[in-house]
Amino acid sequence: MNETILALLAFLPLLLAGILLIGFKIPAKIAMPIVFLAAAIIGLTAWDMSFSRVAASTIQGLIQTAGLLWIIFGAILLLNTLKHSGGITAIRNGFSGISPDRRVQALIVAWLFGCFIEGASGFGTPAAVAAPLMVALGFPALAAVVVGMMIQSTPVSFGAVGTPIVVGVGSGLDRAGISAELDSVGSSWDVFFQLVTSEVAITHGIVGILMPLILVTVMVRFFGANKSWKEGLSITPFAIFTGICFVVPYMLVGVLLGPEFPSMIGAMVGLAIVVPAAKRGFLMPKDTWDFPESSSWPDEWIGNLQIKLEDVVGRAPMSTFKGWVPYVLLALFLVASRTIEPLRNALTSINLSWNNILGEAGVSGGVQPLYLPGGIIIAVVIVTYFLHRMNPQKISAAVSESTKTIFGAGFVLIFTVPMVRILINSGVNGADLVSMPVMMAQAVADSVGGIYPFFAPAVGAMGAFIAGSNTVSNLMLAEFQFSVAETLGLSTAMMVALQAVGAAAGNMIAIHNVVAASATVGLLGREGATIRKTILPTLYYLIFTGIIALVAFYVIGVTDPLM
Repeated sequence: MNETILALLAFLPLLLAGILLIGFKIPAKIAMPIVFLAAAIIGLTAWDMSFSRVAASTIQGLIQTAGLLWIIFGAILLLNTLKHSGGITAIRNGFSGISPDRRVQALIVAWLFGCFIEGASGFGTPAAVAAPLMVALGFPALAAVVVGMMIQSTPVSFGAVGTPIVVGVGSGLDRAGISAELDSVGSSWDVFFQLVTSEVAITHGIVGILMPLILVTVMVRFFGANKSWKEGLSITPFAIFTGICFVVPYMLVGVLLGPEFPSMIGAMVGLAIVVPAAKRGFLMPKDTWDFPESSSWPDEWIGNLQIKLEDVVGRAPMSTFKGWVPYVLLALFLVASRTIEPLRNALTSINLSWNNILGEAGVSGGVQPLYLPGGIIIAVVIVTYFLHRMNPQKISAAVSESTKTIFGAGFVLIFTVPMVRILINSGVNGADLVSMPVMMAQAVADSVGGIYPFFAPAVGAMGAFIAGSNTVSNLMLAEFQFSVAETLGLSTAMMVALQAVGAAAGNMIAIHNVVAASATVGLLGREGATIRKTILPTLYYLIFTGIIALVAFYVIGVTDPLM
């Protein structure tokens, strides 16, 4: 079988998912079992994977699904806990002191706060936390998910305290081989790795400066009464100001300090500048924008987690600060759990794992319930119970409501994540073929030649679309991108950086991230509607990054120690 046909077969599960979800608007609970079966059949036949490897990959996916559901459950439970404690009312009231404009609220709650959560935790947590919070503030559920998914861009490469770079790039490259090459030219791995980090930070910073504006413009266009791009653009000065306040410290930290803290520090500096500026009306538009009356919202916009004013009236009044404290604690707990080594070791000591599942080498899975964001969120819920002086009936109601919401997400994810693992683990097979994602990437590289740098970010995004993870995309494809750069005689560091940037952008359309975010607001079944909207900012990100790549390679002539 020739490579073109194999590449098409490798791409078929993704194409099928796109056709069913976006083209035919079929709910993921129907589409993803079909896509899973297609991936399994292609793996067993064209790739000649053993049945045990397909089965082991499926089990590995189910273990990962358990971890995802734990995060989703925690996010929903925290939101419902605040609903019953009166915290949501306090948070809502607090925004009247900043701005009633929903665009401003989206920039502060979704973009800046979401970027901080991404930097601290990653793995889809920002959408899982920000989406239900926006619903509680009065956003339509679908708008909250779309906005939540757009957070999954600029901050993602440095999410979870730099995991996509530290683990994804660090483990995805042949470190020993590259180190030997670097030593021979008088350089070192540390110099090369920091160069990759700096180029990721600078590229993201240039592209990401417009993401806050794109976020609000997409929201206004699709969820405003007038369906107007112009109403979104009227906030351009403030949105670009928000972008600058985030990306400048973000780039400086990436270049000067490394990959662990750019997203967190960028978001903290941004919040410290933007919130006071908003209160003072700095660069604010003359108009104030809001969604249409909720009674006129289409059914497509509404999830089953709508938190109405009548749900929270009569709760004991509390200060805005006290209402926000659980989310502040969440951010602090997440950072502490990732940066304080004794605490990290204690939380990771409980690890429910299965190594070499069914005897398949390298196919392992595990869940660390205390270390995962779900465990951290549950700890915050416990603190909130006492801090907000709740009674057992209220917390019981929150647990009951959250449990009902989680069941729908489980069904979709038990097909989506195993499908991903089959694709990724297909590199071990009887046909002596590379894995399906690498086969797709090779087909792109072979077909475009010297202009490949323009498409390098899209290859990274494809990996993230498959895996739902920047880290996993980098693990799968960083070495491939490095090899293409060597073949073309271009900077290997810059090509790997493009991989990481593209993989971050791909999170905006990653199917199981959309499913997970949708589950937090009870919006399962409308994943295609979300992807149809988030594809626009994804295309912006990939095209703009591709143009930067061509300029960097062929105009500026960027180099690295290996050139």
